[in-house]
Amino acid sequence: MKTADLYIRVSTDEQADKGYSQRSQEEVLKRYCAIKEISIRSVIFEDHSAKSFNRPEWQKLLITLKKKRGHTDLILFTKWDRFSRNAGDAYQMINSLTNLGVEPQAIEQPLDITIPENKLMLAIYLAQPEVENDRRALNTFFGMRRARKEGRWMGQALTGYVNKADEKGNKYICPNEPEASIMKWVFEQLATGKWYIDQIWRAAHDKGLRCGRKNFRNIIRNPVYCGKIFIPKYKDEDEHLVQGQHEALVSESLFNEVIDVLDGRKKTNKTKINSPDELPLRGFLICPKCGYMLTGSASKGSTKYYHYYHCFSKCGIRFSAQVVNEKFEEQIGRFTVNPAHIEIYTEIIKELYEKSTFQEKSETSLFKRQITKYSNKIIKARELLISGALDAADYRIVKNESERQITILEGKLMNAPSQERG
Repeated sequence: MKTADLYIRVSTDEQADKGYSQRSQEEVLKRYCAIKEISIRSVIFEDHSAKSFNRPEWQKLLITLKKKRGHTDLILFTKWDRFSRNAGDAYQMINSLTNLGVEPQAIEQPLDITIPENKLMLAIYLAQPEVENDRRALNTFFGMRRARKEGRWMGQALTGYVNKADEKGNKYICPNEPEASIMKWVFEQLATGKWYIDQIWRAAHDKGLRCGRKNFRNIIRNPVYCGKIFIPKYKDEDEHLVQGQHEALVSESLFNEVIDVLDGRKKTNKTKINSPDELPLRGFLICPKCGYMLTGSASKGSTKYYHYYHCFSKCGIRFSAQVVNEKFEEQIGRFTVNPAHIEIYTEIIKELYEKSTFQEKSETSLFKRQITKYSNKIIKARELLISGALDAADYRIVKNESERQITILEGKLMNAPSQERG
């Protein structure tokens, strides 16, 4: 009578309704041994993936087989994918078992391994589950991509939103207070260009925003906040944006304005918003150690408050506000204006102010000219594509970038005063 070890494996992601439960496999294997009059030496239960043979219980079994040669004739399992899902590893392990005088066998897919042609069938048995898994993964990928194209956010909701499901089980995201209002405030402040992003993050954190610094820098660029869903590039399909089904927290023009600030396309002076009299330089000083903008605050002493300029980061830079203010006044005092030149300076300031005012009034005309320029750029690129002077890939790059700039400019144009647009 032959002796067998029963090997029963089920990975954590396999369900019992597929016939992979340990109880089901044990019952089938014991019935087979009873019919074939095979003696059972041991039953090995494994809860591990079959991608490799680096499995705890399998390694223990191998050690036992090497120590007790001749005690086992067979290793039985239900199907070959219970044994392995890697053809190369499987062939190598079969040779190792054969050298130990042990024959591995799947009772539901019996093969005589000594016949060379049967190795082809073994390869099919081993590859089939992997093909099924790859197909399932690909179907999931296409399903999620289709959902994104329909404007549905897939995955964990971003800060300011919360995941929900309707009565039919369809998942969606909606604003979650108070974080939604804080994120609106974040975008409004960033758009002014007066704050560094780390300063905004710290201020938002003080308001109750629960978001790490690194994650904050990433999510602030996500178009979900302006009601759009990003569709990444796949094969011949270019990356693009679609209108989302969720509620936007900010307008598209405000979002694009923030991106311009973060990318350095919008040139503004980084200045403070509000400062007490004791901290007049808050928002103007740069940390000499890490380069971030210094902020300022008061510390309560035993009898009064003491004010300091300090850094947002962990570099530890901290200066007495009184000392810094006195040094600044001392340096300013070195520069005086000749009374004879006051009138000239006054005229220069007036001229600069008038230029600045004129520039603001002419912004609408500038936006219109730039929109026309990008529209003509698309038309010119299309003509070059038709004539064969420009390939399709380069045309798509020109078209996508031009359309993006047009969208940004149209948003800015819509926010311009109505008398200027007319």
